Amino acid sequence: QVQLVESGGGLVQAGGSLRLSCAASGSIFSGGFMGWYRQAPGKQRESVAWISSGGFTSIAGSVKGRFTISRDNAKNTVNLQMNSLKPEDTAVYYCKAWTASYSYWGQGTQVTVSS
Repeated sequence: QVQLVESGGGLVQAGGSLRLSCAASGSIFSGGFMGWYRQAPGKQRESVAWISSGGFTSIAGSVKGRFTISRDNAKNTVNLQMNSLKPEDTAVYYCKAWTASYSYWGQGTQVTVSS
């Protein structure tokens, strides 16, 4: 069993920055993918960014150029640096870790961007 614990959410003004972190504990998660999803009120959960164990990344078009994902395999952590935040980035952000065999979700952290 893998537990994912997110941190770093909060309230920020438009144009500001936040850094989300996710730490995997329990059965050590090695390999596979780690990423961030978000869900705004009344909307479906959507992928924001993910990164493979080898460092290959994929960033959603809506945040490309503003968000950066990074990973520390030794520490089983994944980070999401969010710059130039917009009110439409307001959502609950979830960390996810997965392989072809299983997937795990964090409990989510609220990000609120005020205009």
